[in-house]
Amino acid sequence: MRILLAAAGSYGDVAPYTGLGARLREAGHEVALATQESFAPLVRGAGLAFRPLPADTSTGGGGKRQLMRTAAAFVRELGAGLVEAATPGADVLLLSTTTAPLGWQLAEAMGIPSLGVYLQPTHPTGQFAPVMSGGRSLGGPGNRALGRFSLRMADRVYADAVADLRARLQLPATGRSAVRRRREEAGWPVLHGFSTAVVPRPADWRAGLDVVGNWWPHHEPDLPLPAHVEDFLRAGPPPVFVGFGSMAAGDGARLSELAVAALRAAGLRGILQEGRVGLMAHGDDVLTVDELPHAPLFPRMAAVVHHAGAGTTAAALRAGVPTVPVPVMADQPFWASRIAALGAGTAPVPVGELTAERLAEQIGRAARETSYKEAAGAVARRMAAEDGAGQVLKAVERLG
Repeated sequence: MRILLAAAGSYGDVAPYTGLGARLREAGHEVALATQESFAPLVRGAGLAFRPLPADTSTGGGGKRQLMRTAAAFVRELGAGLVEAATPGADVLLLSTTTAPLGWQLAEAMGIPSLGVYLQPTHPTGQFAPVMSGGRSLGGPGNRALGRFSLRMADRVYADAVADLRARLQLPATGRSAVRRRREEAGWPVLHGFSTAVVPRPADWRAGLDVVGNWWPHHEPDLPLPAHVEDFLRAGPPPVFVGFGSMAAGDGARLSELAVAALRAAGLRGILQEGRVGLMAHGDDVLTVDELPHAPLFPRMAAVVHHAGAGTTAAALRAGVPTVPVPVMADQPFWASRIAALGAGTAPVPVGELTAERLAEQIGRAARETSYKEAAGAVARRMAAEDGAGQVLKAVERLG
């Protein structure tokens, strides 16, 4: 089959789909991944066809209103790009959380089946508050009500883009939430790419919403880490990884100084991943690196300090390594709270509240208290028994 995967957002929103696409390709299917131009090398490196999406996903400050405006502009660009990406044709569409509301219109216009492949649990449930709310549980009825409200807010963000796209595809105009409602009533299938060890499937979800396990960024298993990284790892005890991915841009100098001071106060070596924030430090006890695959790196860490994005959270848990979660925004407080609830990491410290003293204390506990390592190891063993990409492959072949 010709399969079109569509995903957009930060590195963590896109990279897992390279591994999923590679698994589908290995099964004999023709796979293209539509995403931003900056990820073209990642896509092609996994042996997938690349289709460009013209969306700008840079994140900045400005609070929730600014975030909503940025998101609306992002999805409006995204809609036009998806049409171009689908022009060569496809037999099945696989849609991420960010592309699904637009991809539904494409599937309708092309008359082909589609499948949700989500990295976050977005459907309302009484078991926890919406992942993007950043809030604590309001109890069953409150969580469900807030979940429905969150979907209405998402529909508002996508409203103009959906209207533009339906007009371009010569589809009849429809209400803001009507397409989502039709999909729900039809039991549109969504496979969620996270572990039941981290977020069990909510008992109040409808049929067709399944949690299948992670699909991981494509990585050649025999590809070694860069020589200077290997040299650093062999030169002393396991270090602590510190990285914020695509988050906290513009705060690099403060966070770099803070991280190095915390590592030295805790008596631990460190690897700082530059990322969008621009972490940078020098010394015999600290190494600055660019983007590196988590799979071969994280198992060799004493602990991992990160922003608690879905992908980095999963990678640290997969490695069985304790975490110090420092959430910045969006779904990160949700994943940070899951890490703490599992006992696989310390209590979350929001990035705005971070100090060298507090980080030193958290790093020291994560790296030295055995309970964190044991809990992370237990989660890792459960994750190793799951095959999220294999479950997607089965679902795709049923659709076809």
